Amino acid sequence: MSTARSAAGRTITTDLSARLDRLPWSRWHWSIVIGLGTVWILDGMEVTIVGNIAGRLAEPGSGLDITSGQITGIAAALYVTGACTGALFWGRLTDIYGRKKLFLITLAVYLAATALTALAFDTWWFFLFRFLTGFGIGGEYAAINSAIDELIPAYYRGRVDLVVNGSYWLGAVGGALLSIVALNTSIFPRDVGWRLTFALGAVLALVILLVRRHVPESPRWLLIHGREEEAERIVRDAEKTIEAEKGEPLPPAEGEMVIHQRTRTTFTEIAHTVFAKYRKRAVLGFSLFVGQAFLYNAITFGYGAILTQFFDVPSGSTGYYFAVIAIGNLLGPLLLGHLFDTVGRRIMISGTYLVSGVLLFATAWLFDQGSLSATTMTACWCAVLFFASAGASSAYLTVSEIFPMETRAMAIAFFYAIGTAAGGISGPLIFAELTGSGKVPDAVLAFQIGAGLMCAAGIVAAFLAVNAERRSLEDVATPLSAGRSKTSEA
Repeated sequence: MSTARSAAGRTITTDLSARLDRLPWSRWHWSIVIGLGTVWILDGMEVTIVGNIAGRLAEPGSGLDITSGQITGIAAALYVTGACTGALFWGRLTDIYGRKKLFLITLAVYLAATALTALAFDTWWFFLFRFLTGFGIGGEYAAINSAIDELIPAYYRGRVDLVVNGSYWLGAVGGALLSIVALNTSIFPRDVGWRLTFALGAVLALVILLVRRHVPESPRWLLIHGREEEAERIVRDAEKTIEAEKGEPLPPAEGEMVIHQRTRTTFTEIAHTVFAKYRKRAVLGFSLFVGQAFLYNAITFGYGAILTQFFDVPSGSTGYYFAVIAIGNLLGPLLLGHLFDTVGRRIMISGTYLVSGVLLFATAWLFDQGSLSATTMTACWCAVLFFASAGASSAYLTVSEIFPMETRAMAIAFFYAIGTAAGGISGPLIFAELTGSGKVPDAVLAFQIGAGLMCAAGIVAAFLAVNAERRSLEDVATPLSAGRSKTSEA
């Protein structure tokens, strides 16, 4: 690595990005995935628990004067609103102050808000801390997806990002099963069980916070922000650790970049980069997020209500059904993830969105015909979400890799916030209104809206998706700080 000073500031020539991308998979990478990815398990558990305890919270003796519609509608929308607000607020700070500081702070916010939700004594308190819980989670999306993509080698980036984001559904399985126990009044009183589920989430967040302290800062971020010595130390230590694990020297890195260091990137630069230079990519990101946000936020918050209203499933038993569709969601990224690195981004992103949309249209038709039971409805949703979960996870992968390094966290935050606000806030409210009527045609319409948005996003991806598989982040989107490369990267 060489350093020079120009009129614009420090200029360095470095091969650190190429060195990170040529690393073989190792325990060092597993520690990053575990330290950062496990928070989605908490998010999945959080959302699922609320959806499944809605019926019990609305019952007399729960300790809260609240209706099921308020939980699946207002509280769900507030959670998502908090996540959108938090994504924008923390996303900007992530690009300025670094990935590590922010993924520690945002998890601490989530931990505190979840713990205080467990102490809710009135409806307004429950609403407030649902908003603040989302506020913490929103920041996690920007900080964690940025850090993972910048630390994971290009060869594995797609599948790892999908599996990490898909781990949300492992939490959903746990949340569904946990709600069964928590809602069993022979074990816990009506006003205690649901509180313990939120308290457990806070305890798990504390454990993850302790593990996460050992995850390194992104060397790519450090390079741009004038901390190249720290970046060099992190990469060198990783190389030594992996060489010792593999028992052989690493292959040489190919490709150097010239970086003009900076302290921060202005909003004007970010806006110009995202909406002028990469206009088509912006359309792609928005489309992917709107489609998956409407579908997922509507269903995850409202599926329990569908089962109880249309199939007379007891509120204490909805967790069993939700656990099944959560497993389908989990298997999607696990089994399809590697195809995003081999078959390619364009085919897999468009394919998963379109297939899930078509299957959901078919499910809506069967439901309208009265051909489904609670079991077969769940089986249909399991098939739909097997593909949809891989597609939804690829939305986060896409916006985290198709924009330049300096705008990465803010781009993730922006598209998450705008897409989720459009689909994630309206989704629960529209879905709760339509399914709450108890009329089959209204519920069918809700399904068809979600299916249509997924299909529309799939068509956009077929034309605009970027073939980013196995390419370095710098090759997919050249950093704003980059000068002419000494050696072009494949």
